[in-house]
Amino acid sequence: MTGTRTTRPRLRSLAALALLPLLALTACGSGGAPVEPAGAGVSPVPADDPVAGVRTVEAVAALLPAEVRRAGSLRVGSSVGAPPSAYYPNGQDKPPAGQDIELADAVAKVLGLRLERQDASFETILPALGSGKYDIGTGNFGVTTERLKTIDFVTYVNDGQGFAVKTGNTRLTGQVSDLTQLCGLTIGTGAGTTFEKTLTAQRGVCAAAGRKPYEVKVFAETGAVTTALQQGRIDVVMSTINGLRHQAAQPAAGTTFLGEYHRLDVGFALKKGSPLAPALQGAVNELIENGTYARILKKWGTTASAIDSSRINPPEHA
Repeated sequence: MTGTRTTRPRLRSLAALALLPLLALTACGSGGAPVEPAGAGVSPVPADDPVAGVRTVEAVAALLPAEVRRAGSLRVGSSVGAPPSAYYPNGQDKPPAGQDIELADAVAKVLGLRLERQDASFETILPALGSGKYDIGTGNFGVTTERLKTIDFVTYVNDGQGFAVKTGNTRLTGQVSDLTQLCGLTIGTGAGTTFEKTLTAQRGVCAAAGRKPYEVKVFAETGAVTTALQQGRIDVVMSTINGLRHQAAQPAAGTTFLGEYHRLDVGFALKKGSPLAPALQGAVNELIENGTYARILKKWGTTASAIDSSRINPPEHA
């Protein structure tokens, strides 16, 4: 039987935690098909436990490096933000819950390992992999050409970038398919994310179209983005599809999802050249084959994000 130990630095204020239900910045994206009800409000956690029956599969565990099998554990840097991906249902006095939490736990059980999970801010995890602080990083890390230069990925869902506004917003309506639709607006997003990179790289599209540029405001915490949106200090949020869809489905949230913009594979992040990649890939594929994977995604309302098989370092989607 494997276990999970979680270390929680005091990185978040109580005020930010209270705002987590209102905006999900870390969840994984889904496709264009209708999304089933998420069923994963901030409290309570859905009752189903698809991970409980997972057992060690020796043929897959044999793919692990010998020293990891002897140690019996993996150090995981985990970005815990908001449902349905990874969040604290009742504050930090209870273990984290969500799709990414359960997938990582299930992978560890297939491999016969325990996870030593430590909370970390999103933007610090990938550099910490290179330094050896963590063996694995989780936080809905999208596979991009730039990241593949220094990080290895083992995919587990297919995600995407999307937009949301405060319900009733009249400056932006309909699906956002071109960044020129955002000209003259203020966009909020998370620090160190693919969203920040996309917005920064494409900042010149408005000037090229003869329009007023959009402004980008970057926030380190989910609660700060939420507050800015609700107070009108930003006009629109760019984040992950499943997170924004989940958030918009909560009646009290007061936001409207504006659709997909760009899709990305999402995976467990590893130091470049890590020997763990084949074992993690084998474990994800075992979960897909035995049905645990589908049950986890169904529980968290992310079935449209499912992949047919895990890949190591796939190219970024065009």
